[in-house]
Amino acid sequence: MARRKNTGPRADLAAFDQAGARVFDNPLVTEVSDSYLEYAFSVIHSRALPDARDGLKPVHRRILYSMHEAGHRPDRAHVKSARVVGDVMGRYHPHGDTAIYDAMVRLAQDFSLNVPLIDGHGNFGSPDDGPAAARYTEARMSHEAMLLVGELGEDTVDVEPNYDGSLTQPTVLPAAFPNLLVNGASGIAVGMATNMIPHNLAEVVSAARWLINHPDADLDKLMEFVPGPDLPTGGVLLGLDEVRRAYETGRGVVRMRGRVEIGPLEGSRGRQAITVVELPYGVGAEKVIAAVTNEVNKTKRLTGIADVKDLTDRENGTRLVIECKVGVNPQALLADLYRLTPLEQSFGVNNLVLVDGQPQTLGLKALLEVFLRHRYDVVTRRSAYRRRKRQERLHLVDGLLIALLDIDKVVRLIRSSDDAQAAKDGLMRQFKLSDIQASYILDTPLRRLTKFDRIELEAEQEQLRKEIAQLSTILDDEKVLRKVVSDELAAVVKKFGTERRTTLVDGDLKEVLAASAPAGPLEVADDPCQVILSATGLVARTAAESEEAAEGRRRSGRVKHDAVRALVHSTARGRVLLVTSAGRAFKIDVLPLPVLPEQAGTVSLRGGMSAAELVPLEPGESVVGLAPLGPTAEGSPGLALGTRQGVVKVCAPDWPVRSDEFEVVGLREGDEVVGATWLADGSETLAFVTSEASLLRFPASLVRAQGPKGGGMAGINLPAGARVVFFGAVREDDPSHGEPMVVTSTGATVKVTPFEAYPAKGRATGGVRAQRFLKGETDLVVAWIGPRPVGATATGDPVELPPADPRRDGSGFAVMLGPTVVGHQIERN
Repeated sequence: MARRKNTGPRADLAAFDQAGARVFDNPLVTEVSDSYLEYAFSVIHSRALPDARDGLKPVHRRILYSMHEAGHRPDRAHVKSARVVGDVMGRYHPHGDTAIYDAMVRLAQDFSLNVPLIDGHGNFGSPDDGPAAARYTEARMSHEAMLLVGELGEDTVDVEPNYDGSLTQPTVLPAAFPNLLVNGASGIAVGMATNMIPHNLAEVVSAARWLINHPDADLDKLMEFVPGPDLPTGGVLLGLDEVRRAYETGRGVVRMRGRVEIGPLEGSRGRQAITVVELPYGVGAEKVIAAVTNEVNKTKRLTGIADVKDLTDRENGTRLVIECKVGVNPQALLADLYRLTPLEQSFGVNNLVLVDGQPQTLGLKALLEVFLRHRYDVVTRRSAYRRRKRQERLHLVDGLLIALLDIDKVVRLIRSSDDAQAAKDGLMRQFKLSDIQASYILDTPLRRLTKFDRIELEAEQEQLRKEIAQLSTILDDEKVLRKVVSDELAAVVKKFGTERRTTLVDGDLKEVLAASAPAGPLEVADDPCQVILSATGLVARTAAESEEAAEGRRRSGRVKHDAVRALVHSTARGRVLLVTSAGRAFKIDVLPLPVLPEQAGTVSLRGGMSAAELVPLEPGESVVGLAPLGPTAEGSPGLALGTRQGVVKVCAPDWPVRSDEFEVVGLREGDEVVGATWLADGSETLAFVTSEASLLRFPASLVRAQGPKGGGMAGINLPAGARVVFFGAVREDDPSHGEPMVVTSTGATVKVTPFEAYPAKGRATGGVRAQRFLKGETDLVVAWIGPRPVGATATGDPVELPPADPRRDGSGFAVMLGPTVVGHQIERN
């Protein structure tokens, strides 16, 4: 097409070519600029940004409206997603089916929205994977989605033509709850973007209801109701100071962390594992695994991980298990995981939304105010519509009741009229009826003119007048309008509210991150510690510390252990031996054992780990003793063991090198180990206490050490029916541990006697009497020998014992302890 050359300053004036067509000359810069602005406005207004009132972008609004119009409601069957996509694309949204389906999928994902608006059936994806194709999935509206569209038929919102003018569509949905804040939104427009974080429905509604009654409320007051975001995937959110900044300005950055549990790895006999049970918003397990694998194998920045397993399923939810290597501090490893993997993510809050068609960045209060203004408008228009409909119905009912008062005259008038028009004119003239009332009477069947129908009409008339009065009150009184909006919001929360999922950590983000970073190296130092076995079968260790620190703590305070059965010295990365009642021994690592908490110089064994979690015990088998391994065991004659049938053995510390499980004594049929004590240098005294109250003590040097296969030798002679109830080794030359005492109990009486009151005798003899039985008493329930005895129950709780009785054959004092006395406590200065 020929163009006339533009020679004047008016470049936009039209010219005409030879064919008479109108031609416009426009500079390229102006043409591109104008076209780009039109495109940008279209993207901003009609595609990418959500409306502040209903929180929806046009595609989401059209999906819900199309499903509502097609009847795909929660009480109907699911339909193919492809059918929904086709309806939306053909009627309201002239864009690609992929874009429509992607938008629809997000509305169905419970890990993307706090309140899903689509009830999906089939594979709608995960944080790592996309959904199945639309032809394979099915969908319908959720119950919560009905709250967004439920008032559409009552003239509550404006409508506009669809893209070809053949249909109309709402410009905004009525939205009975603050969908924008509850579900968040994201979108990229031209030169701007929005990224809004989800919140808890109940909290947001509480803040909105407070704002209804207190329009001047400040941000701090609103944050009492909405302390921070609540993410669909749970997790931990750090730094509420940054959250407040986002609520105030509409922009900010919040830090999210996955929620983890640190504990023994199941089936690993004490190895530690970090189990991720909740992931940050938008992060999938596969993304974390990929990051961990890359950091371990390629960059080498992440060490200390033995394996990573994804055990997530429908029943248990998220469960990502990260196994720690032996000798690794799991808290330090967790800090590296937060730093190097998506287990810690940032979310940039940008509350850019459309307000009256214009993009604005709003804070929390402004977002609530826009929503409430919308609800006031919706309820006002809804009330006006309902009042108008009821007034129209009342007008008809009034006319019908007038006709029923003189029905015979009405019938004669109708029969005498030449045609319907004449009958209508006669009714209007004689009964003072309107055109609408007269037409309605003529259209009413005769069966509706009975006496019963008249009663019903009078009741309906009364009800209509009450409802019209109530609706008029809403329209005339702003306080009533606000109360209606508040009550409706409360009803939504009552039906659909849920508990908060995300934990909030208050404070400045930098300070919170610094405080949450665990101190200490990744590899635990091999410092001295103590391994302790309680009488109730718990195993634990004290915190690793240098010898100087241990000596300083010993001198400065008192350390108290609950119901201690055995205690050996080791190192944090060393190993110890667990000895069982079946004569078996197991080598275990010290590091995975829980560290006992210490408060005011007291260490409690209640934080210990059950021995059954460390070694595979048979039914009825229990751990009865400990032995050190490595350098701490040097210079010892071995492990002293005593059995139920009176056998004694000192097992030389010549343990198998390649086996972690072996026998330390050959037991006779029906026999079991009742006590196992590590001998420091062989100068200890070995002691037996039997059920018939005999106590035998003899030097440990009288027992020759044997190898692990040996069966031991006679320790104490037992009369028929008797059994050993206690065996142990006692040091009489160490005053720092306290004076040894003997505790015996028949269940009804308890006796405490100084150990020195019992003379030493030879091995394989019968011993001396330790308690005289009273009438009805037949045997000892429990006995114990050691320094500073304190009784303990089966749960490890201490009990008060009677004062010492110097008579070794005394009867004791009445203390109702019974068989619950299973151990003791010791105190070391």
